[in-house]
Amino acid sequence: GQGGAKCGVRSAGLAHQIPALRTSHFAPPAFPAYISPVQPPPRILLVRFSSMGDILLTSALVRALRTRHPDAHIAFLVKSQFAPLVSESPRLSEVITYHDGDPLLPLAKELRGRRFTHLLDLHGSLRSRALHLLAPGRWREYSKRRVAREILIRLKRNVYHDTVPEAERFFDAAEGLDVRPDGQGLEFFVSAAATAKVDAWLATHGLAGRPFTLIGPGAAHFSKRWPPEHWTALAAALARSGKSLVVTGGRAEREVGDAIVGAARAARPEVVAENSAGEFALQETGALLQRAEALAVGDTGVMHMATAVGTPIVALMGPTVAPFGFFPYHANATVLERDLYCRPCSAFGGPTCPEGHHRCLRDIPPAEVAAALVALRR
Repeated sequence: GQGGAKCGVRSAGLAHQIPALRTSHFAPPAFPAYISPVQPPPRILLVRFSSMGDILLTSALVRALRTRHPDAHIAFLVKSQFAPLVSESPRLSEVITYHDGDPLLPLAKELRGRRFTHLLDLHGSLRSRALHLLAPGRWREYSKRRVAREILIRLKRNVYHDTVPEAERFFDAAEGLDVRPDGQGLEFFVSAAATAKVDAWLATHGLAGRPFTLIGPGAAHFSKRWPPEHWTALAAALARSGKSLVVTGGRAEREVGDAIVGAARAARPEVVAENSAGEFALQETGALLQRAEALAVGDTGVMHMATAVGTPIVALMGPTVAPFGFFPYHANATVLERDLYCRPCSAFGGPTCPEGHHRCLRDIPPAEVAAALVALRR
């Protein structure tokens, strides 16, 4: 290399001036014997099919890869319904989508044709591992710490040897690419069209330019949901303090959203309270989060989306615990949880509370959540 050549010339000059110190049999040659060919930029594929939170947690790795390899071709393979989570990222060269139920062979043929130099399996599912065989290459995975997780759930013994969050565990799959976490949070890039749609909705509902608190009552599984009566009590308390609020979520949260809005309006009719559940897709939800001054939410993908766009949050954690690695990552967040004999009871939540009391979330009172929202940094 250039530095080696300079060192060799310098050594040769010194050797002529001071013969007694000649060590030419150890010194590098004055000129390199050969010149290494310039390595082309890597072609990197990241595979994470689902779900919302897990895909957003990969964004720290994507940023690190782009920073370290600015000329690399970086592709992301994801299920089509989750593509909006990465479609606007300027750090990606392309997004490859997979439709549920489609055969893997055509996809594998497409991947082989792209000649990726590094294939990062960030999912570790049967489907992603099948691609290891169908599209051979330099595949790398990361450890999900499944054994430690099961021991903690079943025996309540913490044998995790580290406190590495999931967003940083993904870096294990990037072995050989010289990347490490940069100490920053997650990222979610929102399109101008999504922002415009949300701004128009807010204007229609009297919230243009006005601060409001977002309420996220939904979760995929019952055991991760704060009780509906707690949400309505929180909404009433926020309304009495003069806070405008908006409910966010999917169509499944429409009914509880109506109840939350009704409680707020009953507590103080002049306060603006609106239900947006079911009205916005993923990109628009990100834009709505950007406009909110704070979010109260459970352990869900919306929680991670909020941290990725910089929204301050109060997170209510029930059946899951910090060692699993899914708490808010480098975020302006307050986590509320209860230290109970039965936690954790599940890695992902379930349809019922195994103990029948659901105290992990029921024991977090609305007044505590309201106080936490007030205390958040703005």
